[in-house]
Amino acid sequence: MPMQASQPELRTTSAVTALEVHDMTVAYRRKPVLWDIDLTVPEGKLVGIVGPNGAGKSTFIKAVLGLVPLASGKVEIYGKPYDQQRGVVGYVPQRESVDWDFPVTALDVVLMGTYGRLGWFRRPGAKERDLARQCLAQVELADFADRQIRQLSGGQQQRVFLARALAQDAKVYFMDEPFAGVDAATEAAILGLLQNLRSAGKTVFVVHHDLQTTQEYFDWVILLNMRLLACGPVDTTFTTENLQKTYGGRLTILDQAAEAVRQRAPE
Repeated sequence: MPMQASQPELRTTSAVTALEVHDMTVAYRRKPVLWDIDLTVPEGKLVGIVGPNGAGKSTFIKAVLGLVPLASGKVEIYGKPYDQQRGVVGYVPQRESVDWDFPVTALDVVLMGTYGRLGWFRRPGAKERDLARQCLAQVELADFADRQIRQLSGGQQQRVFLARALAQDAKVYFMDEPFAGVDAATEAAILGLLQNLRSAGKTVFVVHHDLQTTQEYFDWVILLNMRLLACGPVDTTFTTENLQKTYGGRLTILDQAAEAVRQRAPE
C-alpha cells in the first residue's frame, strides 16, 4: 500500500522509539484511573497491554490518542505529540463501542481509513476504492464489500475495522481487544495480520485479556493495573512475579498464566 506522500520516511530499526509516555495521569471526576505512567516502546514491536478488568487498559489507549484528557504528563509518537502524528496512527476500537446499525457497507467503512490522506475537500475515488478492496481481501472479506455492516457476524465486523486500519497505512496501530468474542478462525486470521504488520516494521499495541496466549502472540508486553507494573520484552517481563504484582494474587488467573509461562520456558 502506498505511503502518505507528505509523511517523512521513518527508520525501521528497534533503536527508534515509537511511543514514549511521561508521567501520564488520567482521572475521571477527580478519581485517578491511571497514575504516573512512564514507558518507552521501540518501533517494530507487537505489544500486548495486559491487566485485570478495570486496570485502565482501554483508557491508556484513549489517553495516548487524545480521546480522554490527561490530568498530567505527555505522550509522544515518534518524538512528537499525537496531534502532529495523526497521519501515522491507526485505531481499532472495541467492537461493543460501535453503532453497528449505521447503514453503511463494509467497503464504506474501510474507505473511511483513506479520509485522512484525502483531506477535507476530496472524496474517495477509484484509487481509494481499489485500496479499500485490497484491504478487505487481506482480512479475507473481499466477497463482503457490498454487505451492510450490521449483517455481518461479530468476527467479520472486527475484520472490517482491521481493514479500515490497514487502509490508513499507519506506522503505529492501537487495537482495543481485537480478539474479544471472535471464533478460532477469526482469531488466527487477526493474529496473522498483526504479525504481518510487525514484519513490515509497524508497531502494534493490543489490549489483550488472555494470559495463556500472551507469550505466544506478543514480543513485548505492558503490565498495567492503574499503575505501570512492568514494560519490556515478553520473555523477561511476563513473569510470575510481575503477574502477581499486576493481578494482586487472583490465584486462578495467576495459576493459568504461570502454567503458560512454564510450558513456554526453554529447557
